[in-house]
Amino acid sequence: MKRNDLILIIVILVLTFGFVIYSGFRQSRRVVDHPMAVVTVDGVEYGRYPLDEDRNERIELENGAYNVLTISNGEAYISEASCRDQICVHHFHTHYAGDTIVCLPNKVVVEIVGGEEDDIDAATH
Repeated sequence: MKRNDLILIIVILVLTFGFVIYSGFRQSRRVVDHPMAVVTVDGVEYGRYPLDEDRNERIELENGAYNVLTISNGEAYISEASCRDQICVHHFHTHYAGDTIVCLPNKVVVEIVGGEEDDIDAATH
């Protein structure tokens, strides 16, 4: 084995080791201490509500429609809405980063930011 071959092997091992360390560090920082439910109405931010505080927030729209965001036990869900289909009300309780609850008739979107990420890429029910 020549000197350059040994140098190449050492460089590859150092880069691999560095990548493994970086990946482990990044994985350990996936959980943010303060997950929030961010509510937007028709694309405009309406409010931010921490998931660690239990509350009921009535989201009033200009046309008289409304949604009630409930945060309980670290989970967010729509407990009441004025829309006909009530799909947002029947949506599962959510707390993972990136999860959303959408009420299309009222143009209300609740997105969870921060907090723990879901290990499952997709689910149907």
